[in-house]
Amino acid sequence: MEATFRKSAKDTMGIWDLRRRYDIALITGLGIVCHGCTLFPAGEAQVQRPGGGQENKQPIAVEVARATLGNVQDALAYTGTTQPAQQITLRAQTAGTVVATPLDTGDRVQPGTVMAQIDSGVLTARVNEAQAELSVRQSEVATDQVSITDAQTAAVQAKATRDQAKLDADRLRRLADRGAISHQAAEAAELTLINAEQAVEATEAQIEARQQAIAAAASRVTAQQAVLAEAQEQLQWVTVTAPMDATVLSRAVDPGDFVQPGTALFEVGNLDTLTIAVQVSELEIENLSLGQPATIQLDAFPNITATGSITRISPVADTTSRLIPVEVTLTNPDPRIGSGLLARVRFNATADPTVVVPLNALNNGSQENTIFVLAPDADPPTVTARSVTTGNTHQGNIEILSGLAPKETFVISSDRTLETGQAVRLSILSEVAPQ
Repeated sequence: MEATFRKSAKDTMGIWDLRRRYDIALITGLGIVCHGCTLFPAGEAQVQRPGGGQENKQPIAVEVARATLGNVQDALAYTGTTQPAQQITLRAQTAGTVVATPLDTGDRVQPGTVMAQIDSGVLTARVNEAQAELSVRQSEVATDQVSITDAQTAAVQAKATRDQAKLDADRLRRLADRGAISHQAAEAAELTLINAEQAVEATEAQIEARQQAIAAAASRVTAQQAVLAEAQEQLQWVTVTAPMDATVLSRAVDPGDFVQPGTALFEVGNLDTLTIAVQVSELEIENLSLGQPATIQLDAFPNITATGSITRISPVADTTSRLIPVEVTLTNPDPRIGSGLLARVRFNATADPTVVVPLNALNNGSQENTIFVLAPDADPPTVTARSVTTGNTHQGNIEILSGLAPKETFVISSDRTLETGQAVRLSILSEVAPQ
């Protein structure tokens, strides 16, 4: 009986324990439901549409900007050094002591301006010596010309004597044949004729010899004239003059310095036109072409912006760095700009500008290649989906070839997916004033 009582009591305790657990669970559930009801204030609660959908009464926050023309690829920028378009090193052409240097660095010169004077003593003596030798050669020619005149006169006389001897010999030979005179007299006349003919040949040979002597003397005169001309030209080397309109960039000598042929004296250059050589990677050379415009900024003159163009692209790249020299030429915009200044060159894009927008502007809707354009006349503003044709992309930007016009306001980003007619509010990051 006691065992039965214990079993009944045990069963009763189990029932009460189960009921107690059920009550705790019920109370906890009710508390959770009530607590959840307090999370949504009445003003912000979502309202059920008749069709079962939901609508957000608050406009969607968007960031907008105005469409502008540009190039999707940034302009290529490089550094170089300014140099005169034409630069010349003046060197000594003769040895001697510098006696005068009237110009200095920074001076402007014109063609023919005397820049340095070298001692001319030795070269002057050489010119005088060559002139004296030329006079001797010319006197030799004059003497030979007189002698040939004498020889020609002797030849005329010898020919006259020969002609007379021939007449006498013929006449006496006829008389001897008729027996009027002895044969010895005729033979003597013939011998005289032979001697007269030999005299003529001798005078003709003398004339030829004199003519050869004159030709040789004339050659010596010509050679000596060349020696004199060379000496006179070398004498002109002692005066160093400017070859063009230029500015003196540097001076390497002072009065009293002894120079040898080839010694650098001055560096001159025309600063009216400058060149800048930059090194361009082989991966970017395809974006450059002759005549392409360039913008130049100088660190020494930050307020001056110059424009130039590409005038030379080297056909040879460095085999180690794979860099290609490119030369930019510009007209000097300021006389203070000289040689050796650091220049920052930016090559302008050659393609026609297009509308360029951030690539994220195409990610605000559910359709591809769609951009949302702001219609600000509504209150609040609304957006309209616009299908666009896209082009190249570069560094987060994309070309819009059609579908969006310059100065139209478009959505860059939004916090939710947009649809046509969606009400929006402009964020403080927008590039246009909120409506």
